[in-house]
Amino acid sequence: MGTSITVAAGKGGTGKTTISANLGIAMAQRGRRVTILDADIAMANLELILGMEGKNHTLQDVLAGECGIEEAMYEGPGGVTIVPAGISLTKLRRVDPEKLVEVMETLVEGTDILIIDAPAGLGKEAYIALSMAQNLILVVNPEISSLSDALKTKKVAEMCGTKVLGAILNRATGNEFDLTAQHVGAVLDTPILAVVPEDAEVKKASAIGVPLVIGSPTSKAAVAINRLAAELLGEEYIPPTTPENRKSILQRILGGLRLTKNTS
Repeated sequence: MGTSITVAAGKGGTGKTTISANLGIAMAQRGRRVTILDADIAMANLELILGMEGKNHTLQDVLAGECGIEEAMYEGPGGVTIVPAGISLTKLRRVDPEKLVEVMETLVEGTDILIIDAPAGLGKEAYIALSMAQNLILVVNPEISSLSDALKTKKVAEMCGTKVLGAILNRATGNEFDLTAQHVGAVLDTPILAVVPEDAEVKKASAIGVPLVIGSPTSKAAVAINRLAAELLGEEYIPPTTPENRKSILQRILGGLRLTKNTS
């Protein structure tokens, strides 16, 4: 039996689904069996940002009793298994959210890590995602409204007995109006697991349906997510080699050679 991690946010638009997808893929690239479940039945978009829309069976069909969960599981990029929620408004009317409990129990038994992309807010589906997972990661933007909603989500998770691993400060610009990681951590009373900067590559990745950690692995946001994946797995993180890194290493080598020459 594996471990489950719900990735949640108090409000929409925080980049929660992008974090869920790329964190799961980064873990799979490190040799883990990872399943990502889009539990946002009403406002699903995991399949869209991964370029996997149009599948025959989705979570909507499973929750409507029209197929088994095995039929709604697909191989995704980077070796992950994806369970898309589905984007059909017609099927949405037939789903039974209570069946999410059984779905999550089944999925976690067949994987090393189950990433649950929770709906924003505190509706029934969000509550199930929060209460059924063993662990929670909060995704917060550096603004007051996002922080306030994240605090409510954290308190609900704690009431359910879910372990809060910490928060990800996402879309950080570093300008004077951003809340700092220290401020967010203090208000939430939880560790800041990662600070993921605002990055134009994120929008590009979503537009073309290629995950950031695969299509732009040296981008600042991808580096932050990959570092977090390694840390959560208890592994050492080795940054990717970039032109800037190569230049820095070469400068250090040449500097060392000059120093040796001058002292000889």
